[in-house]
Amino acid sequence: MSETERRVLLGRIVGAFGVRGELKLESFTEPKAAIFRYQPWTLRDAQGRERALQGARGRETPKGVVMTLPEVADRDVAEALRGTEVWVPRSALPPPKDGEYYWIDLEGLRVVNADGIEFGRVSHLFSTGANDVLVVQGERERMIPFLMPDYVVSIDFDAGLVVVDWDPDF
Repeated sequence: MSETERRVLLGRIVGAFGVRGELKLESFTEPKAAIFRYQPWTLRDAQGRERALQGARGRETPKGVVMTLPEVADRDVAEALRGTEVWVPRSALPPPKDGEYYWIDLEGLRVVNADGIEFGRVSHLFSTGANDVLVVQGERERMIPFLMPDYVVSIDFDAGLVVVDWDPDF
């Protein structure tokens, strides 16, 4: 993977599972076990060290996703991986369905309202549980509910533009 290719965080190791080196994995994919389709992975530990990994296997259980890694054979090694993030290149993911978007694809797009007033650029998105929120950085930070077509009117990747129905004073 080239250093300039964007990567997507797909999961995080949250601890050991049992005594044979299995790990508990928090997966951000739907379904949860789909994370295993997008290998090789880049594992990033808490200190920012990265390494490539191929061959992870796993399954969904009532207690979450449980996985095995090729070089992990005991609980101590598994526990040492707690907090390690699982990253993949954006290009490894399938194209989104119509009307769906990968958050990473929205980051950096210009945001203007329906009157053409420039708000800035998409910094990131986050979920509140009720809906997702678009965070726009410009002369000030704005948080706009990502609800189409109520607040997010259109997204044009070719123009690098998101049009929103949002009061500039809010």
